[in-house]
Amino acid sequence: MKPVIVTPQTMRFDQPLTLQSGAVLPSYELVYETYGELDADRSNAVLICHALNASHHVAGLKADANGQAIPRSEGWWDNMIGPGKSLDTNKFFVIGVNNLGSCFGSTGPTHANPASGQPWGADFPVVTVEDWVDAQARLIERLGIRQLAAVMGGSLGGMQTLSWTLQYPDRVRHAVVIASAPNLNAENIAFNEVARRAIITDPDFHDGHYLRAGTIPRRGLRIARMIGHITYLSDDVMNEKFGRELKPLASALAAGDPDAAERLAYQYSTQAIEFQIESYLRYQGDKFSEYFDANTYLLITRALDYFDPARLYGGGSLSAALARARARFLLISFTTDWRFSPARSREIVKALIDNRREVSYAEIDAPHGHDAFLLDDPRYLAAVRAYFEHTIAADARGAAA
Repeated sequence: MKPVIVTPQTMRFDQPLTLQSGAVLPSYELVYETYGELDADRSNAVLICHALNASHHVAGLKADANGQAIPRSEGWWDNMIGPGKSLDTNKFFVIGVNNLGSCFGSTGPTHANPASGQPWGADFPVVTVEDWVDAQARLIERLGIRQLAAVMGGSLGGMQTLSWTLQYPDRVRHAVVIASAPNLNAENIAFNEVARRAIITDPDFHDGHYLRAGTIPRRGLRIARMIGHITYLSDDVMNEKFGRELKPLASALAAGDPDAAERLAYQYSTQAIEFQIESYLRYQGDKFSEYFDANTYLLITRALDYFDPARLYGGGSLSAALARARARFLLISFTTDWRFSPARSREIVKALIDNRREVSYAEIDAPHGHDAFLLDDPRYLAAVRAYFEHTIAADARGAAA
């Protein structure tokens, strides 16, 4: 099949955006990509909400300056979204948006503060999941879409999806919430705080104004990524993939692992690495520190911590909060995901049932931990495909009629 080649677009907003904190962004830009074609009645649009270190580049291959495909530049959910895939872009018009505060094109800490001309840095205002949804809603409205066929996301993207059903209940018909939770538990907040402290205490952080100082807190970013990566994998996967092995990655190289050669070279160029898991974590940390912004990491993990629709809408009751929702729901969780365990998805399911909302739930027995929502589990992909093909597509036809 011919690869899908996509070019990002930018939409500027000069109407001020008042954030949950009370701060105001006088103007901002959002970077986004689209896949597929919008129906004449604009009833087949699906918004994808991204997780912590992802972006608007959801599927397909990135285009170079000449419009040619850049090799190995697949979108982070390319196994899920595209022609003939679970979310079929031959049938649906899919939109991926980069959130405010990110470092992949939308207005964020690396951009110039219009008041000073200097990078925003630590002065960029605090953003929340609700702020992201408000900004996304403006973009969707600008695209001329009155109501979304679905909003879909995994992890932090699932939180945004849930928030859409509460902030704009009449503008979304279906919500697909994957490997997510109605809020973070204390353990998750603790992991986020340790990662933030690693960044903040890096000597190159300069109180968040490192770009003005000409530095980047790479050491802190490396540690933050290593901490996060540990929480994304299950104990079974870590033991199966690495165990206590000291030998090099020759077996993976022989098996055709595309990253094995690079990881093998890295292992031998780094001092004091004895175990493969050490090499893997340092490799992931180094890669992350080269492309992600430290202030963005601080902002996004804080948004994760603050998200709590039960407190915001229900006086502490998730059931009371979800009484606002009008959408139909599909929730999916994974048995070995200890970051966002199945029990957290079941909380949402129960609250929806309490309100007699229509909800489907799939709990996938998968060994991959939190990262399972990005991987090729046939049962998981089939569940999403079935929901889009039968439930959402049928509703789209009804909406068109």
